[in-house]
Amino acid sequence: MEDKFRFSAKDIALIGAMIAVIEVCKAVLSFMPNVELTTFWLIMFTLYFGRKVIAVVPAFILVEGIIYGMNTWWIMYLYIWPLLVLLTWLFRKEDSALFWAIFSGIFGLCFGALCSITYFFIGFSSGGIAAGFNTAFPWWIAGIMWDMIHCVGNFVLMLFLYKPIRNVMKRF
Repeated sequence: MEDKFRFSAKDIALIGAMIAVIEVCKAVLSFMPNVELTTFWLIMFTLYFGRKVIAVVPAFILVEGIIYGMNTWWIMYLYIWPLLVLLTWLFRKEDSALFWAIFSGIFGLCFGALCSITYFFIGFSSGGIAAGFNTAFPWWIAGIMWDMIHCVGNFVLMLFLYKPIRNVMKRF
């Protein structure tokens, strides 16, 4: 049973390659606010590489913290990306580009609300539930336009890339 959770040298190389793909895509699209391929790749990697993505997410989050510094956004990554992987795993039997486009679009739309959870706890720690709400809610509302861009970007990227990338990944 222990062997089930061990990673071979090939697995470790694959995990490194997955992280590199995400980081390169982030760098290439960095000029477009809230348009990203991280959601796309984590969904695809979860669908096609299964348990290996369990190592990708924390390593990716650590690399992000090393590159950009650790701040409140980094705390958000600690629960947002694992949540995406978990939700993807629950729907892993779906094989429709439209389903995954809608799924990733909804995830993009909810991204700011998920991020605001961190601000709730920051506010809560200094003044209770009301302060938590008064910290998180305005932060989320102020970013809704960016969440809409995130939603559209995720939807369009998944809709157009799902089938060609799925076909390539099926070969491996």
